[in-house]
Amino acid sequence: MPPDSLPAAPVADPQTSAPPSLIALFVAFAKMSLAGFGGVLVWARRGIVDQHKWMTADEFNETFALCHFLPGPNIVNLTFVFGSRFRGIAGGIAAFAGLVGPPVVIVTVLAALYQRYGEIDALRRILAGVSCAAVGLLIAVVFRMMWPLIKRRDVVGLVVLLAVFVAIGLLRLPLASVLLVAIPLSIAITFAMRRRGAA
Repeated sequence: MPPDSLPAAPVADPQTSAPPSLIALFVAFAKMSLAGFGGVLVWARRGIVDQHKWMTADEFNETFALCHFLPGPNIVNLTFVFGSRFRGIAGGIAAFAGLVGPPVVIVTVLAALYQRYGEIDALRRILAGVSCAAVGLLIAVVFRMMWPLIKRRDVVGLVVLLAVFVAIGLLRLPLASVLLVAIPLSIAITFAMRRRGAA
């Protein structure tokens, strides 16, 4: 067979690394969950995009957006979808076990301690400080997830983001009603823009 007739080898995305193994999935999500004071999303993005480079920033945003509109906790959905994407159902289970296993053990112990010592004033002040740090981490990850939109100068995406924030955060409109409008509108806008770009 002539050399030029051989099938070309698949080209890996230079921005991402090789898919993780089952053990790597479990260990990575266990580390994220143990570091995830104030929420795991911050550490999940850092681990998946920045540290391990298993996804690009855009891929993470798209996957998180999908998981955000599914029933259940967003980070649990993200964990299972992410693991399943690379290693099938076994990968989803491995990532999920890493996410919930260590914290369940720790929280069970802390719950027993809090039940006994929860009235201590110093402990309440510590928890108040932790809550402030959690808000800061959440704001930081929001800006990092917005960066791909800003980098691409995606004005439409930023306008939709701002509109949803105003509707839910400021006007206090029901989440379900806002999503019923925002999802079809976002899909229609994206479809129209891609169609215009292809024309």
